[in-house]
Amino acid sequence: QVQLVESGGGLVQPGGSLRLSCAASGFTFSDAPMTWLRRAPGKGLEWVSRISSGTGNTYYADSVKGRFTISRDNAKNILYLQMNSLKVDDTAVYYCARGSDYSRRGQGTQVTVSS
Repeated sequence: QVQLVESGGGLVQPGGSLRLSCAASGFTFSDAPMTWLRRAPGKGLEWVSRISSGTGNTYYADSVKGRFTISRDNAKNILYLQMNSLKVDDTAVYYCARGSDYSRRGQGTQVTVSS
């Protein structure tokens, strides 16, 4: 079955950086578009970024464009999210998902941006 395990979250000061990882198993990772989502305190699930299979085209929400970079390592079945210039508003639990199958996202990793 699809299994997604996120890691790499933590506490960081505004302007800092973090790299999130998502280890995938239970499906052919290289054939799947992958998505990062987040849920901020008291808010709904927000789409953050997506990377296609094959060409690896990338897409970003306006709120993170220019600061976050999504990438994937198909040999290791790992999805990444490099987050730079972090803001307080980026505080959230971050999830990865296969394509648009948000209901089977991972357990999430907490990112807290605070001084």
